[in-house]
Order: sequence, then structure tokens, then C-alpha cells
Amino acid sequence: MSFFATQHFLFRAYDIRGSYQYFTNEFVQALGYAFAHLYNSQDRQLAQHNDAVMVADMDDCKNSTVITKQGARSESNGIKDNIITNIVVIGYDMRVGSETIARALSTTLIERGLRVIQLGLITTPMMAFWSEQYQGHGIMVTASHSAKDVLGIKWLVNHKSPSSSEIQTLYQQLIAHHNHYSSKNQSNKVALDSSFTDTVLDTESSNNLLTELPAGQVADTYITAIEKVFKQLSQHTQTIHNQTSHGQIATTKTPKNPLNLDLIIVIDCMHGATGNITQRLFERFCQQVIVLNGTPDGSFPLGNPDPSEPNRLTELQQAVISHNADMGLAFDGDGDRLVVVDNEGKVVTPDYLLYFLARIALTEHPKPLLDSLLAPEVLFDVKCTHHLPKLLVDLNATPVISKTGSSFMRQQIQHPDSQIVFAGELSGHFIFNDSRFIAYDDAMYAALRLLHRFDQSRNALNNKKSLTDIMQRLPAMVSTADHYLPIPQATMTDCTIMEQLTSFCTYLQHLVGTSIDTDSTNDSVSHSINKPEQPLKAAHLPTALCKSSICACATVRSYITVGQAKSLFPIGTKLNCIDGIRLDFAHGFGVLRQSNTSNNLTARFAGDSMDDLRDIQATFAALCRPFSAALAQQIVTMPAE
Repeated sequence: MSFFATQHFLFRAYDIRGSYQYFTNEFVQALGYAFAHLYNSQDRQLAQHNDAVMVADMDDCKNSTVITKQGARSESNGIKDNIITNIVVIGYDMRVGSETIARALSTTLIERGLRVIQLGLITTPMMAFWSEQYQGHGIMVTASHSAKDVLGIKWLVNHKSPSSSEIQTLYQQLIAHHNHYSSKNQSNKVALDSSFTDTVLDTESSNNLLTELPAGQVADTYITAIEKVFKQLSQHTQTIHNQTSHGQIATTKTPKNPLNLDLIIVIDCMHGATGNITQRLFERFCQQVIVLNGTPDGSFPLGNPDPSEPNRLTELQQAVISHNADMGLAFDGDGDRLVVVDNEGKVVTPDYLLYFLARIALTEHPKPLLDSLLAPEVLFDVKCTHHLPKLLVDLNATPVISKTGSSFMRQQIQHPDSQIVFAGELSGHFIFNDSRFIAYDDAMYAALRLLHRFDQSRNALNNKKSLTDIMQRLPAMVSTADHYLPIPQATMTDCTIMEQLTSFCTYLQHLVGTSIDTDSTNDSVSHSINKPEQPLKAAHLPTALCKSSICACATVRSYITVGQAKSLFPIGTKLNCIDGIRLDFAHGFGVLRQSNTSNNLTARFAGDSMDDLRDIQATFAALCRPFSAALAQQIVTMPAE
């Protein structure tokens, strides 16, 4: 077994996360070396394209928000001249152990010749904002909304979140580095590999590469940038589209001051990192701001900092009603997820909140989107309701479905051919991609965009409709919450439960599709009421997705009939396997997938009515029952929200 083999599971789909006990001093130091190699490799890549780089004095950083977005040439800090030095910003959340890890990583990066700017206790979006002021390199020590005994790390390289494969590459780099220096210590005859020859600096030189920004400057610069966005929005004359009988625009009106919103807001920070800045930020905009649980506290005395957990918003809901507030906001532990409560204390369905925010992004986009040859796109994840694509089409946008995971969404947004102007997912990650602010899932920024538009619309139309009134205009829907379910243990096969279900659903789709083709071209249907139904012959089956020939799905398929297939997979059902299994029916949808952040399956179901919801749950239970009776039972008993 290789060293740090027990830590391999920490390297997840889009971050590093797991129990605090695995973040040993030795592991954190080795991780620091891996990060140093990663960021120093950016030095070498940048050097190939830039013969000359700007000189930056780190002392100026104390009075300036920007050193350079290209890099810095060192002249007197002990580093060889003409070597480009990358700048990495580092922040941490309120968890016990996060600050220690952040400082340990800083020390290692500095020893390897990287400049480090310590931001202190901040939110993850604030780290992303500050990384944008330099070269887009940043590390955030956070486990987001996870339990108090969990630690984690997120990072950016050249403005981009790492892909799943790049996260695994970082782990392999960690192992390679540790093995290299372990063998080097055992034998002085071992020659240094060129990939591990990062310069190690002395103490004096290292001190010149560290800057700790004051907490006030970190927050004020961020707040000022957000204020600038809303001042720009207010400078554009807003057109009120009251159509006359001739179809002409009736009135135009300039909105009110965006820094003076006539709103009463209640905000639950859940003892997370947003507590350090929420009051100051939102008081710049709103008439009255009531903050709950605003003291960052890694012990999370009231529960995990996860606004999507059942009954986690009870305090916020009650406070909204008692203060007669316009709405309530809840942020998760590191400030990248937003949940909204309306003026009656009801949680706004995340799918519909995504729709509201997407409409804002489309309406307030600085470029005339309707003049574009390509329709603007709105990205959403597989867990979002079946109504959402239809609503987005009504906005003249192209709905695009994505795997769950905000980092996956950021990667798609950053694609050179992307037409995505907004992205969001059920868990509350929302990204505005309109060049006004950073294209990152910032819960506080998204909330302010919502508040601003909500207030400006009421002012422009002289209409004091509440958020509850607006919600009632949207299609009726009954849904379950996004539930975490234990993963059943597969028997007699090396296929996972999701691989078996994916193979089975693909087979059903093929079977139903083949029967439709046969019915439309052959008046003499082989599976008539006078003949027992027979399963489709093996020669007509699609290629199996499972790894094993003894997989349970192969046995189930051999006994399924066309009639049974149509019952499980009604004609017109749409199957999407981009991330687990998503089935869209005429009056609802369901999704079952592997969680990226825990060893669980996640499931969600929705229907236009309670009967529709129960039918869809029953269908999914029937699909799962041949492979796990326990999973089927859990699906059937999931309650509606």
C-alpha cells in the first residue's frame, strides 16, 4: 500500500473533503508540495509565452487591490532573476483546523518560491474574487456545508476550477513527490527529477513573499466592486414594456437608487463565513437587515450550515413572519449557496428561484441578446424540475442540462464557444455570466441581484406585489426534497447499483422504441393479445453498460416483456444518463444519482399533482426493486415537501 493511500478518498469529484482525522500534518505538507508544483508549472507555461513581465512590489499590495494579472519579476528577494513568480491567494472558513491548514499550505508554497496573499476568514466566492485581481490562482480551506468534523479544500488555477481528472492528477502528484523525496532521503545517490526541482527559499526570502491583507481591506474591496455593479445597472434606462394597442412601448423610466432598496430582509448566516460581512454588505442596499446566527462558529451549535437540510430554516421562516419582512435569505457555510424564503415564510422552490435569477440575467444583460444569431443559454443540473426547461424557452433562452456540481458548470461557462449567460443548480449554486462581476457561484451577490430586481420592478410598475404573489403565477408542482439514500451493496458482481440501473433503463428504452417501430410498420403485431409476450431477442439488445456478464440486470432483462417495459418506461418517456438516471414523464420527472460529496445516492421526484408524484415514485421503485428491495422501499416512502 502506498503512503497516503487512506487519503485517496478525500479527492472527490470537485474538491478535497473528508473527516478531520485524515488531514494530518504530514499529509497537509505533502499536499502543499503538490500545490506548489501545480502553480509553479503555471510559471513555466507563462514564461514560454511572455518574455517580459511586470515588476511588482509586494509592499504596494497593502494599499492596492491589484499587483498584476500576468505575474511578477523578482529582483531582490532571493529568487533568480527572470523567473516569473505566481501569486496565490489563500483564505479559510470558520472550521476548527481550517486556519491551521491554510497557514501550513502558505508556508510550503512560499518555500517553493510562490507569492502568497493571506485573506483570512472569508467566503469561497470572496477567494474567487480576490484571485481575479491577480492571476486567478487561489486556495480556499473549507468543507462548505458539511458537518463540523469535516475539513476540505477548494482551489482555482488560472481562474478555473479543477476537473475530476485534474483532482486525481493532484493526488498522483502528491504521491509521486512523497515517494521521490522518501527515496532521496534513503539514498543520496538518487538524482533529482526535473519535475521536483522547485527552489527552496531561505527564511528571509520567504518573508518577502507573504502578504497578509487586513480584514477590512479584504471586505471593503469586495463590497465596493459589488456596489459598482449596481450603480452600472441603475445608469441604464430601464424600459417598462407596457404595450399599447399598436404594440409600441408605452413608457420608459429610470430606476431608483439601487443602494436604497425599500426592503426588510432577514438573513440566516448559519454561523458560517458570511457572518463576517453580511451586515455590512446588505445594509449598503436594504432599508432594514436582520441577521441571524451571524457569528462564525465552527462548532455549529444549531446544526450543519446547510440550508437545504429538513427543518433547518425554521428560525428564519419564523423571523420573516415576525418582522413582516419582504423575504428571508439563507447562506451555507462558505457562502456559495443561496436559499430564499418568501414573505409568508415558505421556502421558494430552488428550481423556480433559478428561473427568477435566470430571467434577471437575461433581462439585465449588458449586451442585446435578442440581436445575437445564437440564443442565450441557461444551464441547470439534472435534479431540476421538468417545468424549468419550458419556462426558460418562454424567456427565449436555450435550456441546457448539466451534471450536478457547480465546478462542472463553471467549466462549461468558461468554454470558448459558450453562450451560457446564467447557470444554477437545485442545491442553490447560481452563477451570473454577464461580465458585470466574477462568473462564480456567490450567494450574497446572487441574493442582491434578486433583491435589486424585485424592488426596482415594484417601483417601476407602482406595484407592491409580494414574492408570494409572484410565486403563485408559476406552474403548480409537488416534489420531494433532494434525499440522500444509502448505497445498496451489489451482490455477485463488480457493477455498482447505478451501472445496473443505467444498463436496465437503456435496455427498456430500446425495447419500447423497437416495439413502436414494429407497430408502425407491421399490421400484424407479434405480441398480440392472443399470444404471450416474449422478451426481445438478445441479438437486438443494445450493448450492455455493465462490467460483468453475471450482473443482476442481465437476469432481469431476460424475463422482461414488452408490456412490462411499457409500464416501467411509458411511451414518450425521456431518459438522460449524463449524471445517474433522469426520467422525464408527461407530468413529472425523477432522478437518481451518485452523490459527489458523500457515499450516498441522491434522489428527487416531482409531479404536477400528488397523484403524479406518487406514480413517478412507484415507477422508480419498480425499476430499482429487482436490484435492491430496500432502495425501492425508501423511494416509495420519500415524503412530499
